[in-house]
Amino acid sequence: MAGISSKNKAVVLVAAFAIFLLSMEIMVMHAESAISCGTVISDMTPCVGYLTSGKGKPAPNCCGGVKKLAGLATTTPTRRAVCGCLKQAYSQVPNVNSAAVSGLPGACGVNLPFKISLQTNCNTIN
Repeated sequence: MAGISSKNKAVVLVAAFAIFLLSMEIMVMHAESAISCGTVISDMTPCVGYLTSGKGKPAPNCCGGVKKLAGLATTTPTRRAVCGCLKQAYSQVPNVNSAAVSGLPGACGVNLPFKISLQTNCNTIN
């Protein structure tokens, strides 16, 4: 770090430490949940058309993804992880129909132990 001021060195060290802590938190969350947001998003991608239109029935491959996620979400950490990933994913979908989101499990004949909603506090899920 030659040529960098003491103030800038401190900023770099604080940023590096913050990145380290974040990566450790992600690894702990992943170890506890054994499910990644990539898996959740991949399983739910076939549902985007239904979730934006809110009309008709979800496609069979959409319901297959919902059923797969329900089967994976068998512990508190995995349910919380799925919830957080769903909230993150749905917040990125333009014009998502919130009624279609919350009604998706029922439309697929799946009973989830938590409500899918952008307002759900995932940390309260057991």
